Amino acid sequence: MSSPDTGNEDHATEDGAAENSEGVNTREQRHPAVIATAIALPVALVVGVLVAAIAVNRSPVHDPVALGPVDAPDASSAQCASLLDALPENLGDYTEAELAQPAPVGVRAWVSSEENAEPVVLRCGLPRPIGFDVAAPLQVINGVQWFEVSGSDDGIDASTWFVVDRGVYVALTVPGGTGPTPIQDASTAVANALPQQPLDPAPLP
Repeated sequence: MSSPDTGNEDHATEDGAAENSEGVNTREQRHPAVIATAIALPVALVVGVLVAAIAVNRSPVHDPVALGPVDAPDASSAQCASLLDALPENLGDYTEAELAQPAPVGVRAWVSSEENAEPVVLRCGLPRPIGFDVAAPLQVINGVQWFEVSGSDDGIDASTWFVVDRGVYVALTVPGGTGPTPIQDASTAVANALPQQPLDPAPLP
């Protein structure tokens, strides 16, 4: 009768793994910590990139807006001060911007997150706008009457809207394609800060 084989050959288990004579499975095993690290590193990298992209989109960097002086005899008036205090931080998608110094009195500006976009600019205390006469067409927005002066005739892709029914004239310049929200938000601030006054248009020439 032959005796059982007592050699040291490895034997295959049912699942194909090699098992030596001492019954130890010799299949290569990886420590759970190694596997977790291998998974975590690429996931952390992707999350980091996404967070960085979101942070950049939410925190655009803009240089201070430089605005030159214009004739604004009532810019230092109490009415302009009241309006500036009532203006919101955002006009639609535009956010209030820092002004380059020395900044004109009675002025605010808002910038878009879009690169190289022109700002929305409000000036308070201006003289009666040229072209605002008894025949001028007006638009009422949120209870405020506005007179629009388009820049298209001068090749400028922007319009300036003048508030004409308050104690001071207020101009809001908006880039072309901005949409109605900035002027709607500005109208609400004007209506809340300044009492309505009778119109004072120029006579027809």
